[in-house]
Amino acid sequence: MAELTVTHTYSAAPERVFEAWLDPAIARRFLFATPTGEMIRAEVDARVGGHFTFTDRRPDMGDVLHTGEYLEIDRPKRLAFTFGVPQFDPGRTRVTLDFAPTATGGCTVTLTQSDVPEEWADGSKQGWTMILGWLETALG
Repeated sequence: MAELTVTHTYSAAPERVFEAWLDPAIARRFLFATPTGEMIRAEVDARVGGHFTFTDRRPDMGDVLHTGEYLEIDRPKRLAFTFGVPQFDPGRTRVTLDFAPTATGGCTVTLTQSDVPEEWADGSKQGWTMILGWLETALG
């Protein structure tokens, strides 16, 4: 199993960036979305033990379900959840996001995904890099 880390710095405050992950209206614009897909379902139960479900309708592969359970919600410092895409792998990984304020009032997000099957590691890292970039756009 692999562990991967991706970072991105935002001009927005940590509180705003953190909350974007838990607000379905914002999260549907960046989280698990693809350039050609349409997010048809975005449900978030933002509490420890709560679940999320996102479904992206992709022209090349149909509906792709992304699910997970929130393990830690420490506003605005840390968010951790399990993550799975059942149609590709029945297992779950762990994703942890750490939000560190910057001197300019923004924040740096460090995303770590653990327990990633080796065959999914490169694609997962590319996907998270894309997602963190799209979050910048979603924040406006």
